[in-house]
Amino acid sequence: MSANTLTNAVSIRLSKTLPQRLRVGGVVPFTATDFPGKLAAVIFVQGCPWRCGYCHNPHLQSREADSAIAWDDVMALLRRRVGLIDAVVFSGGEPTIDPALGGAIEDVRQLGFAIGLHTACIYPDHLARVLPLVDWVGFDVKAPFDDYEKITGVGNSGNKARACVELIMASGVEHECRTTAHPALLAEGEILALAAGMAQRGVKSYALQLVRERGCNDPRLRGRSLADYPSTDTLQQLAAMFPRFTLRRADA
Repeated sequence: MSANTLTNAVSIRLSKTLPQRLRVGGVVPFTATDFPGKLAAVIFVQGCPWRCGYCHNPHLQSREADSAIAWDDVMALLRRRVGLIDAVVFSGGEPTIDPALGGAIEDVRQLGFAIGLHTACIYPDHLARVLPLVDWVGFDVKAPFDDYEKITGVGNSGNKARACVELIMASGVEHECRTTAHPALLAEGEILALAAGMAQRGVKSYALQLVRERGCNDPRLRGRSLADYPSTDTLQQLAAMFPRFTLRRADA
């Protein structure tokens, strides 16, 4: 065996045995708003294949070769947070894009934290593997499933989202379903139809969050007052559909 062959063989064995490391794009050490009822830290995972115009983390859309923050450093931070926070939320980007997510969740659970997950509902197979490991999930439903591409810019994205929603509801995990809305994207009738579909699937907690103009990349979503959107009648209908309904305005 040549030296090069031996070196390659050793590299292959190491790549199979070394643990995968989550590609972390950022960490927020404290938040009171990302996991209902709990003080939490948030880990932002690199990578998202969708290109929603109102995305506020576009710097996390690409998957870099290296993690911006080493996983060992993240764990060191979390060890220092034991007793100060209750939970850790994995967000993004899209956290389920990362094959190391399950291992990272298990690492964090060993510290005694509850686990939250933010997902845009992109990867049903990946989501199915980590759902049993999480205590709460906040998931996006961006539009009627048959019209998803107008938000994401990606074909077949509605079918992926539908499959993910079905997995979440079948799991029984605590949840919040969120829709980001703007009159240039969703008419009020579309919001009501979308919300009714979620209520029929068993969603208990639903949030309508209006597009924040600051940081928004889509020019259609800037320079328009949302003070009267959606109407009081629409909000009343939404509130009647769910045990818990929340409206998040842009300035909230």
